[in-house]
Amino acid sequence: MSVPADAVSPPVVLHTLLTAWQTTWASCLALALEVLLAAWYVVAARRLSARGRRWSPWRTASFLGGSALIVVAVQSGLASYDDSVFTMHVVQHLLLMNFAPVLLALAAPVTLALQSSSRRTQQLLLRILHLRVVEAVTHPAVVVTAAYGTMLVYFLTPFYRFSLEHPVVHELTHLHFLVTGCLFWWLVVGRDPSRWRLSYPYKLAVLAGGIPVTAILGIGLTGSRASIAAGFHSVADTHAGGSVLWVVGELTTLVAMGIVVFGWMRFEEREAIRIDRRLDAEAAAEAAAAAEAGQIPT
Repeated sequence: MSVPADAVSPPVVLHTLLTAWQTTWASCLALALEVLLAAWYVVAARRLSARGRRWSPWRTASFLGGSALIVVAVQSGLASYDDSVFTMHVVQHLLLMNFAPVLLALAAPVTLALQSSSRRTQQLLLRILHLRVVEAVTHPAVVVTAAYGTMLVYFLTPFYRFSLEHPVVHELTHLHFLVTGCLFWWLVVGRDPSRWRLSYPYKLAVLAGGIPVTAILGIGLTGSRASIAAGFHSVADTHAGGSVLWVVGELTTLVAMGIVVFGWMRFEEREAIRIDRRLDAEAAAEAAAAAEAGQIPT
């Protein structure tokens, strides 16, 4: 029997969103870690600047913005609704798996760490990046399967309800969303060094593969006759959350494809300039050789 549309899923109150900050030990620990990472990024960027090497302020803003979105998703009043209002849970999911990871990937934190660290730290980071387990985890097939598989399994199987019934599992799913999202967006729009460098057409293909996945989720949730988790969410809330996931997910994919296309155009432009310079240098060398041999054409 379906749960009546107005039986559960309490209304979202602005005051609660703004003031109901999470105070559990896990939330406080996560907040402390997020603040430390943000502080490290700023200090590392300044250290690099002190060495006379410029670091883009847009990258710094991107990292801080991504960190702020994680705080909003996990520590703010939004998190107080994640087990009672499915739509808010979807928003939290999008923040952790899409929006925050995109900003973190564009900030290139690994590149900053390599450029601002001591020689010993650089060597350690490079060894870690080239570990077989790291190369395996970051393999495109593994990353894409994990990202799209996570969405399908979490929202279309009983695991979603299981996570709501077990708080520790619920917290671990937040971490899983974030890590999976970071690996995916590092692969697609990231600026950091990696064992796996996808071509621009391949990146577009990876993003295009998410369109039917999001559509399956949207259709499955918006067309459901029962709540995704009876006793936690209403049917109406399930439909609303499914619509948000469908629409925002597709828009995110389209924007990301635009970012990739823009990067592709800039790459082609730089390649054209590089080829022109090489041809000019070759022509100048040939002219100089001909002049030295006294064979300059009239």
